[in-house]
Amino acid sequence: MIKPESHFLITRFFSIYINWILKRHFKRIEFNKVTFTDNEAILLLSNHFSWWDGFLLYHLNKIYFKKKFHIMVLDQTMQKLSFLKYLGAFSVAKNSRQMLHTIDYAASLLNHSDNMVVIFAQGKLYSNFVDVIKFEKGVFRIINKATSKFQYIFAATFIENFEGRKPGAYTYFKSYKSVDLPVTELQAAYQQHYHETKQYQTTIIV
Repeated sequence: MIKPESHFLITRFFSIYINWILKRHFKRIEFNKVTFTDNEAILLLSNHFSWWDGFLLYHLNKIYFKKKFHIMVLDQTMQKLSFLKYLGAFSVAKNSRQMLHTIDYAASLLNHSDNMVVIFAQGKLYSNFVDVIKFEKGVFRIINKATSKFQYIFAATFIENFEGRKPGAYTYFKSYKSVDLPVTELQAAYQQHYHETKQYQTTIIV
């Protein structure tokens, strides 16, 4: 398992670089504000449809949530893009014993209030406009391992060009206290959020 590493200069460089490439490639980045608390960690669950997903969420955390950013990334991706560890990425190797270490590590992060842990619960890339978001089992194992209260943030992101050469990125957030949302209802709650925001996105007229 590859864990995040701290290096002020490298992290600073890539943070500036991410801000630059997002401004260069997107006409707009829009999101809604939600209720969250500073004294609990955030588990952010998001759909996964593109290379941009992690960078968009990194940027939104930087300008809005302002938590210490952590994101679960496939081991093969981390091997190719080793700089991600300086942006809070940690690796997961599916179908291996190392996955148990990743689950324990992610759960431990949720025990510290200044952390945000981002997980693409689908486990791999799907179309931006699929109808069903199916969670992999690892998400539930992480939640059950966490020993402190934390908060859920659901994120559903859609990218569309509309009338412009550059696309816009639209992220819809929804928040829950973990104590108010049983694990057994988690996927259904996210599915409802995704369905509602997808419907809303298709009604936008430019």
